Amino acid sequence: MDQNILEIISNNLDINFIDMILSNPPANSEINKIKIRPVLLKDKFIFQVSEFKNKQVFHSNYTKGELLNRLSEWLENFMKQVLMRTQTKQITILISKKGKAAIKVKDFNKKDTIEELSPVLSHNREKVYILKEGRPVPFLIDLGVMTVEGNIIKSKYDKFKQINRFLEFVEDIIPHLDKTRELTIIDFGCGKSYLTFAMYYYLKELKGYPIKVIGLDLKKQVINDCNKLAYRYGYDKLTFIEGDIASYEGVDKVDMVVTLHACDTATDYALYKAVLWNADVILSVPCCQHELNSQIENDMLKPLFRYGLIKERIAALTTDALRAELLDIIGYKTQILEFIDMEHTPKNILIRAVKKQISKTNNPALEDKLNSYEDLRKFLGVQPTLYKLLSDHFIPRKQ
Repeated sequence: MDQNILEIISNNLDINFIDMILSNPPANSEINKIKIRPVLLKDKFIFQVSEFKNKQVFHSNYTKGELLNRLSEWLENFMKQVLMRTQTKQITILISKKGKAAIKVKDFNKKDTIEELSPVLSHNREKVYILKEGRPVPFLIDLGVMTVEGNIIKSKYDKFKQINRFLEFVEDIIPHLDKTRELTIIDFGCGKSYLTFAMYYYLKELKGYPIKVIGLDLKKQVINDCNKLAYRYGYDKLTFIEGDIASYEGVDKVDMVVTLHACDTATDYALYKAVLWNADVILSVPCCQHELNSQIENDMLKPLFRYGLIKERIAALTTDALRAELLDIIGYKTQILEFIDMEHTPKNILIRAVKKQISKTNNPALEDKLNSYEDLRKFLGVQPTLYKLLSDHFIPRKQ
């Protein structure tokens, strides 16, 4: 790719930068369009990227250096047109099949550089919120997040942002849900159920999906309180049940499984049950991953593992990476995403898995993934619970 393109873009990624659109992908590209805008996040000037893939939008934040690296990849392999706006100019870049660039720069007149051309730096603009401040939502009022006027209680603002962030993940998977029949959704470890109520309200009340949601938790009083709230709102398809993740047998088929902050191996049992039910969608935020911390062992990595805090964090990240890889191997398109900022909680990883159609026989790519997984597992000396649960039924054995 012509390095002059990156240089021109880089020189204009300054305080005057407004936005940029990358478009014109090849016919086989899964990315349709990419939008980039500047944001101020915790007083830092960064770039928010929105990738449009089919009917879904995926959001991520980058520093300038990280963005330039991604731009190099996108323009090399995907997008052949760039429209970039600053407060003083508009830059259009067209890239030919041979990689040659035609660059056109249009300078704005002084009359053009008006307020409407100024960059919008707010990271939390109103339109990114699915549940909007100023619009009273009954369950948010009763759960102490919102006043009766619709204002967010200051001490609960992080919770409000967390709820909206979770609904963005739900919004992304809507195309994978069948709207022609009643869908069963189970939320394991639902707790006070902020997110369970939010999910029901969004899918059932706002989107009109025919759903049945079951919240499951071990705390009897919490279950009683949540059932009372569901009854009060007339949410007749939302039920809360006292029960354990591993032993729950109340349904035969589940379309979507949500597990938020299920502690340690409870997450593994929830993922296992989701696979048994052949769930189309899994959303999981793991918590307290202690299991591998006591197992992980490798002579080469001893300089890392001698520090308890480092070992604990490596073990926790390894746990989630191995979980995601297993789900991918057995037939899910799996991503690990940031749930909310680390500032709010250390439990900020979300595993999102969507069922995909793959051939489980004579599939070299699948075999390579399985071999890589086994090599890594043996290298680290670990036997994850999810691996043991899935081994007899879903993971093909080497002959």
